[in-house]
Amino acid sequence: MRIADEEGVESLSMRKLAQKLGVKAMSLYNHVTNKDDILCGIVDIVVSEIEVPSLETDWKTAMRRRAISAHEVLLRHPWATMALMSQMNTGSAMLRYVDATLGCLCKAGFSFEMADRAWNAIDSHIYGFTLQELNFPLAATEYAEVAKNFVAFIPADQYPYLNQLTHHVIEGRYDGIHDFEFGLELILNGLDQFREKI
Repeated sequence: MRIADEEGVESLSMRKLAQKLGVKAMSLYNHVTNKDDILCGIVDIVVSEIEVPSLETDWKTAMRRRAISAHEVLLRHPWATMALMSQMNTGSAMLRYVDATLGCLCKAGFSFEMADRAWNAIDSHIYGFTLQELNFPLAATEYAEVAKNFVAFIPADQYPYLNQLTHHVIEGRYDGIHDFEFGLELILNGLDQFREKI
């Protein structure tokens, strides 16, 4: 996991891992099948760092805490979001995490079908927002300065609303920073209508 965090998951190889461990690469095959097996294992370690929803907590609070925790964990491990999205993950941490999520939602009055749809909608927000944050070409501190440089490309007669928004950022009336919790609240409040009140 340290190799993936520091150098990117694409740099992880059986040879490099063996070298870091001070063993021969072939000896690793006594413990794992291949690099994909290692990747599944380290993804499960990442998932184990995410707060598991409590069945004793209000569902919105539990889902909010779960989402914020997942976002923070995935920012710490920049490679992990794509790995989570592109693999079947059946490690014990992942199974516990998903089971607790479903349990929290079902206990709150969601049917199994709606609980599945709900946690997938929440996770789509987490993964999408995290990838955008990790890959956004500007630092938040640069927004106003970049807006000043680009406002000439957004003439008010052609793009009146975008031009006005850009001036809000330039003048400091709005910071332009994307807000993870804003989207999360929209999803949680929207989901409320799909549960049976208990």
